[in-house]
Amino acid sequence: MADSDSGSTLSNLVLLFIFSLFSWIASLLMVFGGAAPYIPQYRHIQRSGNPEGFSTYVCLMLLVANILRLFFWLGRHFELTLLWQSVVLIITMLALQHLCCSLETSTRVSTKKHFFTDFEPRYFWNWSRFVDYVQFCLFFSVFCLVITYLLIDSQLYVESLGFAAVLTEAMLGVPQLLQNFKNKSTAGMSVKMVLLWSLGDTFKTAYFIINDTPMQFWVCGIIQICTDIAIFLQVFIYGQGTPKKYF
Repeated sequence: MADSDSGSTLSNLVLLFIFSLFSWIASLLMVFGGAAPYIPQYRHIQRSGNPEGFSTYVCLMLLVANILRLFFWLGRHFELTLLWQSVVLIITMLALQHLCCSLETSTRVSTKKHFFTDFEPRYFWNWSRFVDYVQFCLFFSVFCLVITYLLIDSQLYVESLGFAAVLTEAMLGVPQLLQNFKNKSTAGMSVKMVLLWSLGDTFKTAYFIINDTPMQFWVCGIIQICTDIAIFLQVFIYGQGTPKKYF
């Protein structure tokens, strides 16, 4: 009888260890998996020396979404895994934006420079220095901090902040979708990035549903999956040839 109890206890411990291991792996995938799709895109831009096929508004969308998500956490403490995911994504987007900005600056013909502090709407997110993008992120973060400090006790504000964060993230593929439509080509866009987007969005949507995260998160995931499918259709329709020019 004692041997049977010992065997049962050992089996339970093994199952608990396996469950904990899978849970730990899933958490790591959630933290770093969101940044993984941008590695092939980063390398593609680095090799070609041309960032034109990639919409840097993707970086803008993810930076805004994840800064908002950090402040959403202050009002509603969701999983720390998702909080760390936001930190990793912010760092990743800044690195990708830095690469694009450096290449655009080196190939820019015009000597006219544009800065964030000029506050010219037509040059928004088309500034001459990487530091301008950092200044925007800091300005936006301070603005969110002040508003959140004043309205942290408002449930309506907190939930709205969450919806704003995930809705912005859900739209992250839209700039690339529009860029491809404008060029009538997917040249310069890494198909591996979109493939990893699709895999990651499917995984994280399932993760959100299984872990009973706030509704905002899994609604965001479903919208992203639909956008990924639309971009894949563009790959088949337009191909990756030279973008069409219109004069």
